[in-house]
Amino acid sequence: MRRVFKGNPAAPGMALGRVRLERPARFSIDNTPLPDEQVEAEVARLEHAFAAAREDMAELKRKLHGALAREVGEFIDAHAQLLDDPDLIEGLRAMIRKGHYRAAAALKAQRDRLVAVFDDMDDPYLRSRGEDVDHVIARVQSALARQASSEEKKIATRVGEILVTESVAPGELAHLASHGILAVVAGSGSPYSHSAILARSLHLPMLVNVGGVLEDLRDGDLALVDGVRGEIVVHPAAQDLAQYRNWQREALREGQRLAQLARAETRTRDGRALRLFANAERPEDIERARHLGVAGIGLYRTEFLFLAHDGLPSEDEQFAAYRDAVLGAGGLPVTIRTLDLGADKADAAGLVMEAEPNPALGVRGIRLSLQQIDVFVTQLRAILRASCYGPARILVPMITDVAELEEVRRLIDECARDLRTAGHEIPDQFELGAMIEVPAAAINVRALLEAADFLAIGSNDLTQYVLAADRNNDQLGKLYRPAHPAVLRMLSWVIGNARRAGKPVCLCGEIAGDPAFAPVLVALGLEDFSMAADRILTQRDALSHCDRKTLRALAPRLLRARDNDEIAALLQSAQASA
Repeated sequence: MRRVFKGNPAAPGMALGRVRLERPARFSIDNTPLPDEQVEAEVARLEHAFAAAREDMAELKRKLHGALAREVGEFIDAHAQLLDDPDLIEGLRAMIRKGHYRAAAALKAQRDRLVAVFDDMDDPYLRSRGEDVDHVIARVQSALARQASSEEKKIATRVGEILVTESVAPGELAHLASHGILAVVAGSGSPYSHSAILARSLHLPMLVNVGGVLEDLRDGDLALVDGVRGEIVVHPAAQDLAQYRNWQREALREGQRLAQLARAETRTRDGRALRLFANAERPEDIERARHLGVAGIGLYRTEFLFLAHDGLPSEDEQFAAYRDAVLGAGGLPVTIRTLDLGADKADAAGLVMEAEPNPALGVRGIRLSLQQIDVFVTQLRAILRASCYGPARILVPMITDVAELEEVRRLIDECARDLRTAGHEIPDQFELGAMIEVPAAAINVRALLEAADFLAIGSNDLTQYVLAADRNNDQLGKLYRPAHPAVLRMLSWVIGNARRAGKPVCLCGEIAGDPAFAPVLVALGLEDFSMAADRILTQRDALSHCDRKTLRALAPRLLRARDNDEIAALLQSAQASA
């Protein structure tokens, strides 16, 4: 009988195949205290399990070749770094020696503690990193329990199948994809997880948070996964299969057509030139973006340099990373966002802070940077030094007051003087931008424009703060709507003021790369968009179908709209008449 299960789309596309259930391994955890005489032997068991897990991952990496090895190698390396984290290993040893934990119990306790830390983060991308911890510790638990997975056996059964599981690690996902798996359906997880990112990169349809699939599906069930609508249809009907065949034909044609847009100019249908930038945090992001013909890097995130580091990164380490980003851009401008952490993440980065009851409204972004001046100055010096290798701009997050921006400018000037005195070649002028992501900055944007050289709108946080709706709270999903009239009016206010001031304004939130929002943003007058590289071609295509003159004329009515439905109706009528 036909059944439909709903979830969150994590990677687009459709796939038809037989279900292969992969239920999570259940490890037996003995919580009884360890006798004194067994303590050192238990420590040795733990260390042996870590070594076995490292070897599993090294073996997995050796099996990957070509583009797949490049795509997944970074994820495997990131997991391997977790295994080598001295704090993690030493903490586990201490739990065994001092707390008389058994190794499996210590691992579970550490896993629960670390995952809880990630779960409390408000940034969905960073929160999804908890899955990495879960996957790595599960691998060690598997080795500890002598239950190391037999990859070769799994490979023989994966061709043409749809994996239905609780969660899947990036390394395993890559391995399975290379041997013919068609799609992934997970009972938990995040669209921002490494696995989801990899699935998108591999063009492997993926759903997450699909309730009931592990309990209700059976091995061998025929299933159709729709990674756009976010559903899996079990025992699909004739009409479902016809839809799938149509999608196959259309996907082939669409892929061939979009590929021709790489390196093309981005213009609206009536000829207005627009600029597409890329969001990036890795050299690979920058390289891929360049091949797609972007105008530059609109948002280079620096948090992972701190979060992935054992202790705070030095000026030279940061300089090397920023220099490589600037060089990788090949002369295109790179907008480097200064540290954007709050109390929920700063401790993990080595910036010890007191816990806050509401980190989203607490000491984060520029507020943290101005409290930790030494750390901030180190980052500014590193960025200034990297700017000798190509055009770089500094973007400051969480600005609420013009005085914050003026203080950053003073620090930049001071750092530049010191560096020049020390013999470094620093550009005479340096562009400083404010991130508009809180209502205070948007409302007071005219004052900020007097101090800033450019603006970047962080629409994810701006929407959250305007609507007072936590974007990570599943219960508030209906309230978090970037197309809400209040959000659109605020975007219009910021974009309009920047244009009148003759200063660039770029939008770098999720809606910048959403084709459905392309006509809305064109109507509001936006000309600079920054998005994930994998959205460049589809958004370039969507923008090419927008008639700017028609949409701009529609803007006053859009801004008077009472609700999202009225906005959608206006856009639909404009598209129909264009």
